[in-house]
Parts: sequence; C-alpha cells; structure tokens
Amino acid sequence: MYSHRWFNEQEAELPTGKAVCIGRNYVEHAKELNNPIPDEPVLFIKPATSIVGTDSELALSERLAPIHYEAELSVLISKPLTKATPEDVLEAIAGVGVALDLTRREAQSKLKEKGLPWELAKAFDGSCVQSPFVPFEGFNLSATTYGLDINGRPTQCGDTSLMINPVVDLICHITQYFTLAPGDIVLTGTPKGVGKLADGDALTLTLADEVLAEFSCISAP
Repeated sequence: MYSHRWFNEQEAELPTGKAVCIGRNYVEHAKELNNPIPDEPVLFIKPATSIVGTDSELALSERLAPIHYEAELSVLISKPLTKATPEDVLEAIAGVGVALDLTRREAQSKLKEKGLPWELAKAFDGSCVQSPFVPFEGFNLSATTYGLDINGRPTQCGDTSLMINPVVDLICHITQYFTLAPGDIVLTGTPKGVGKLADGDALTLTLADEVLAEFSCISAP
C-alpha cells in the first residue's frame, strides 16, 4: 500500500490524500496535443486509490492499454488550505517530488469528443506514480528543472519558469474551489514530450538533476 515517503526513505507522517492535477500548464505541451491555451487552469482530481510509489515495478494493465506518461512536478501539502493566500501556500508545502500522470490517451480523446468527464482515462488505479519527496525548505519553486528519462534517454524536461501559471498561484487557484488537506498532492502540469509506455521500459525521475527514483514497467492483466 502506498504511503508518502521522503528521499531518505523515511515515511512522511501524512496520510495519503487526493491528487489535484493541472492540465495544459505548458504552452508546448498544449500545442503537441492540439489543445487550446486555457484562459484559466484546467483542474481534475485523482483519488488516493490512484497513487502508487516508485519502490517497485510499475504495472501497466493490458486491459487499459495503451497508457501514456506525463511527468510533472508534484507538491506535498501539510496543512489545510481553503481560499489560500500565497503566504498560506508557502507555509503548507511540506515537500516537492516528481510524479507521472498516467493517461489512457485514446480513451480521453473519445470522452472529450462526447463532452464526458475524464475519470476513466485519468483516475484509474495506479494512474498517479509518485516519487519520494525532498523537503520544501530552501527549494525554489519558480526556477527548477525536473525530468523523465526512458531507457536512458531524456524524454521530458520540465522547467518551472516556463509554466503558464506558477506553482504557488496554481495552488491558490485550486483552493478557491477545493480544500486541500494534509497529505494531498498537487501535480502542476506536464511539459512537451508525452508518449506511450511499454513493457520493459526503464524509467528515471529527476529533480534539479538529482535522481529521485528508478523503476521499470511490466505488463499486468
């Protein structure tokens, strides 16, 4: 069962909550999927049951395939936030990590065409892959890099300075609609370079050029 962990392998003393995710927060990613640039952040939620760690192999359900990856900077919340100010947000961030927002892209496209919600494409079990977190203290959210390598090849390279909506502003916006509770995480949007995962892929998640997690994909029923 998943639980939040720090990079030093210690368990974070926070429950596993929901993941609030941001769509289309990088111009180049919106363009690669032929999506318009949104006027305000696109929000959706993954339940706690969707979150898995990186300490074991990532099971890709053959029944749900194909499954695409989207690497994102993730933020761990430690205090309740409702209609938060930037100061409130900065006091409530416990840690920073990298997550994979796994997506059934073909299913998502069909749901969009019908004007239906995205949960079947975005919120399935195991669809939020979360690295260990590093402590937030001293971390520069406005100018940091993160990435995903697949089979030793740099595949996605994110830079928070290129976000349409900066991290703190995003979290303030989220809390105008959804209360964030201790143990919730926020996925802040993916850069360009998304694609399909395959059985046997070796994945590496990095933050500020430091390796946070290394794991492999396996096919599952």
